[in-house]
Amino acid sequence: MKDFYYYNPTKLSFGKDSVGFLGKLLSKEHKRILLHYGGGSIKRTGLYDQVMDILKERNLEVYELPGVVPNPRLGLVREGIQICKEKDISFILAVGGGSVIDSAKAIAAGAKYDGDVWDFFTKEAFVEEAIPLGVILTIPATGSETSNGSVVTNEDGMLKRSFNSDLVRPEFAILNPELSMTLPDNQTFAGITDIISHVLERYFTHTENVDLTDNLCEGTLRAVIKNSYRLKEDPQDYAARAEIMQSGTIAHSGLLGLGRADDWSSHKIGHEISALYGTTHGVTLSIIFPAWMKYVYKENPARFARFAVEVFGIAPEGKSDEELALEAIEAFENFLRDIGMPTRLKEIGVSSDRFEEMAKKCVLSGPIGQFKVLNEEDIIKIYQLALE
Repeated sequence: MKDFYYYNPTKLSFGKDSVGFLGKLLSKEHKRILLHYGGGSIKRTGLYDQVMDILKERNLEVYELPGVVPNPRLGLVREGIQICKEKDISFILAVGGGSVIDSAKAIAAGAKYDGDVWDFFTKEAFVEEAIPLGVILTIPATGSETSNGSVVTNEDGMLKRSFNSDLVRPEFAILNPELSMTLPDNQTFAGITDIISHVLERYFTHTENVDLTDNLCEGTLRAVIKNSYRLKEDPQDYAARAEIMQSGTIAHSGLLGLGRADDWSSHKIGHEISALYGTTHGVTLSIIFPAWMKYVYKENPARFARFAVEVFGIAPEGKSDEELALEAIEAFENFLRDIGMPTRLKEIGVSSDRFEEMAKKCVLSGPIGQFKVLNEEDIIKIYQLALE
């Protein structure tokens, strides 16, 4: 096990009545709030009115910034920063899924910085101060509600990049599984794929003597898979949605990666697809992760064999680690198909004509990955595996 530092101060309010705690969670020192959200879904469901009623009861001055899209754009972040500086915003409330939260984090950091917020994403600067923020989660997926990361797409060059800072961890996250019941299936299961991917990026490691986090990862994966099938049967199953929402938060809270060398190459490879084609993050991961597995499993077949046995319950008797590894990859792909997710680039209309461009952008800052270090040529081969 590796040495580690862990810090996660986000307060969680979970359950059917959790939104009602918003007033208590907001510090009395906050007077001017930026309410950040996406499209009209929070208005159609009545969540917007519920939130506004609570904010009005507190006599807060509220400024609104809607318009966040999947794969959030830098242009809207810059607009939010300008509002925060001009109106002296003291708190940001993000209502939505991971894109809204990531956008809010970038605004929170950029509003306290004299330069361009993109500097954080290119690692030319690091966050030293940020406006505090809170979250009302509507889509279980990214785990951004308790993470220290933000992912944004720069329209200039269509570069999708991230930064990390504990200063943008939300002060609180309100999690009501009922808010996810209005999601269409494609969003529900793309979110579930994202949750699983956050566990897998940490699970596939060469770090030894990590029994506790191995078991936590495997337990989370089993819970998500089990409850995914329950949601296929009944999308209104509150208990299943609660399990998924809790799993999404745990998966990217940092807890599952303690003491381990994690990977993150599948995310980075997938980001290039999302940046160019606007593809939903979970969709790119459902395609790239199996392809990555096929390309790297020989680096540590025993790790994949454990994945087969402990997550998918594949009987190990009489089988080599390599045989178990291949069965595990097949089982994972079958699960993704069972929940309606694509597993090939051709299913989403992506061909091979931009593979070299995407691979080159993916390694602009150098090789990626820990489980297997990947260069431009490796990434092209993974894209090719994802196409076939």
